[in-house]
Amino acid sequence: MPPEAEPAPALRCVDLRRRFRIGKRVVVALDGISVEARRGGVTGLIGPDAAGKTTLMRLAAGLLLPDSGRIEVLGIDVARDPLAVQARVGYMPQHFGLYEDLSVRENLDLYADLQGVAPSERSTRYADLLHMTGLGPFTGRMAGRLSGGMKQKLGLACTLVQPPDLLLLDEPTVGVDPVSRRELWQIIDHLTRGLHTTVLFSTAYLDEAERCDTVLLLHEGRLLGSGPPREISRAMEGRSFHAAAKLGRRKLQERLAGLPWVVDAVIQGGGVRVVTAAGTAPDPATLQPPVPDLRFTPVKPRFEDGFVARLHEKVGRRAPSSPIPAEARASLAPGGDGEVIVVEHLTRRFGDFIAVDDISFSVRRGEIFGLLGANGAGKSTTFRMLCGLLPATSGRLRVAGFDLRTAAAPARGRIGYMAQKFSLYGDLSVGQNLRFFASAYRLRGHRRAERIAWASAEFELAPMQEATARDLPLGYKQRLALACALMHEPGILFLDEPTSGVDPLARREFWRRIDALAEQGVTVLVTTHFMEEAEYCDRLAIMAQGRVLATGEPEAIKAAARTATRPEPTMEDAFIDVIEAAANKALAA
Repeated sequence: MPPEAEPAPALRCVDLRRRFRIGKRVVVALDGISVEARRGGVTGLIGPDAAGKTTLMRLAAGLLLPDSGRIEVLGIDVARDPLAVQARVGYMPQHFGLYEDLSVRENLDLYADLQGVAPSERSTRYADLLHMTGLGPFTGRMAGRLSGGMKQKLGLACTLVQPPDLLLLDEPTVGVDPVSRRELWQIIDHLTRGLHTTVLFSTAYLDEAERCDTVLLLHEGRLLGSGPPREISRAMEGRSFHAAAKLGRRKLQERLAGLPWVVDAVIQGGGVRVVTAAGTAPDPATLQPPVPDLRFTPVKPRFEDGFVARLHEKVGRRAPSSPIPAEARASLAPGGDGEVIVVEHLTRRFGDFIAVDDISFSVRRGEIFGLLGANGAGKSTTFRMLCGLLPATSGRLRVAGFDLRTAAAPARGRIGYMAQKFSLYGDLSVGQNLRFFASAYRLRGHRRAERIAWASAEFELAPMQEATARDLPLGYKQRLALACALMHEPGILFLDEPTSGVDPLARREFWRRIDALAEQGVTVLVTTHFMEEAEYCDRLAIMAQGRVLATGEPEAIKAAARTATRPEPTMEDAFIDVIEAAANKALAA
């Protein structure tokens, strides 16, 4: 009896190419990709913004056709029979189409209708999906009133109403908090280990790549490499270190990042995580002037070290110039080094719903202060009140010396605000957005031209001047949004999840700018779901259900989560401990 033939791979691409025309630009999304992804487990699509991940997903789902080359899914040629592929594939795009004025149950019914699920099969299927996602108690709730994490889980349930052989998940955890991310991964583990579903998963969170069985590394439409994440991490043995010195971690990072033998330098804990060039050991003697008490300690390499090293080999490293001219620093935030943001017993109600519940904290000049919390914790509502965009129900707010109840307009003149979602004018070009915001901040004449030229040069927006803002890659949208927020050289900068969905190199570039601003006296208030970014902050406040649960320096918050079995907790461990302790306390009350 002949041996049983091995099943076709879940995905096979042969010299796959796809281009798009956006205005006058031709964007090469995929440039000769040849790759295979086996059946079973999770294959991760990892790459920077505009690497081609979403295009590859849409090609695999039969929603696009390649310009040339071949793509096969589950042994089916997608170009020849896209409907056969779509019958066996579930696809959850980045912005899944939930109907927010329908309930959880009604959304499931709608997608069951669209996927041809017989009414007699729905009851059992729904029960399994609602149990798996934890949405059972919320079947009657409108989708628009779900938290971000719950919306993602409902989107996944709708995708799974008809069980697929291959599940395509395009960055499903972007913008959701660590607790929801962990819950989504528990669902994915159940699908792959328990139900033997094959998953193709793209993500901007590199710690999630380590949970995949194998990864495909993409950059500018080309394949950088593939294989199990542990092999990519193992290749960095002897190149990962933790550096510490009395100099201070932000200044130390800036000094180290410019050295030729340093591939990557990011703030971690009380020091800086350093990745060296291949075959190079740390050499403190190359720092001139010398840094006293500089120590390098070898640490276990991680996937992110290997991924970023490969990217730097392709694109090189660029140190951004100072975001604000030195002559402007003195005017950034008058009043010395004291408190420039003061929040006392702040409360905000929407009818019977309490979005922010009696919170208090303060932020000093030149400090980076992080607001962390689960989706729906009240972070964005707090931001809007601090920016003078939303009145407080009760409490006291002072920003840049102004009471926001009586002087919101002058305070806004000292504030730069970068919203959670791209909030510039999508129909305007990059140049038109820059000119509009310069005028909105009352910049005139030579000063207006000077700041627009600075923004174009500093954020490398000059080649994109005529591009419509809506059509920009996510990384460039982020650059444009930050450039507009800094146009009037504010002394206080509010950043609401500014790097959500942005690739690792863009995040590093972004944070070097923020660190430079803080060193120059700008006060920064930031929300983020990237727990490694929380470590860049000087102090943190963790929120849930409108309340502040914990405040302190990142290292102190992590220390509170230390146990005998977990001697080195991560910030994600500490965050989840704080959230779960509060939830358990509420249940016991």
